[in-house]
Amino acid sequence: MNIRYYKQKSFSNYSTYANRGMSLEHDISLANEFYRINDIGIIYKKPTPITIAKVNYPSRKEAIIKEAYFKTPSTTDYNGIYKGKYLDFEAKETKKDKYFPLENIHEHQISHLKAINKHGGIGFIIVRFSSLYKTYLLTIDKLEYFLNNNKRKSIPLEYFEKEGFLIKEKYNPRLDYLEVIDKLYFDGGQNESTN
Repeated sequence: MNIRYYKQKSFSNYSTYANRGMSLEHDISLANEFYRINDIGIIYKKPTPITIAKVNYPSRKEAIIKEAYFKTPSTTDYNGIYKGKYLDFEAKETKKDKYFPLENIHEHQISHLKAINKHGGIGFIIVRFSSLYKTYLLTIDKLEYFLNNNKRKSIPLEYFEKEGFLIKEKYNPRLDYLEVIDKLYFDGGQNESTN
């Protein structure tokens, strides 16, 4: 069943095309809220694991964290379930208009996404070229292929255009990345580009 045929339940302050300056994380959060409200999928942003070292209590009702540190390197930004498949992905935004710097994604995140795929889940990255207003989904297989066959320190925009999948902006949800997941994993169009 394609998600665009679900009855859309409304909620206030939903994204419009006028809000192009919003961050990728915000757009994904709105999409995830839309998916939950409409019983399409359950996808959440993972909390970052931190340890609190020092707290200041200026009054009985207030506590201010003065020092904290990361317990372990976080894996990826989002995970959840859609049509019985586990999803796990990292979301990145770049101001560059011709390439995505590989320093923005860490080796342990790539290893994590590869393990997700190995065990039957769906691992991918979402990259937004903010100056171009273009957002792409790149499967971990395509990312791994690029890394294994290039010595570059960045992925050119052309690679996203050729091997990735443009997430077309819509009204509701604005960033419907599950539409791409449908085409890749549930509609049998694994080798087709949506650009």
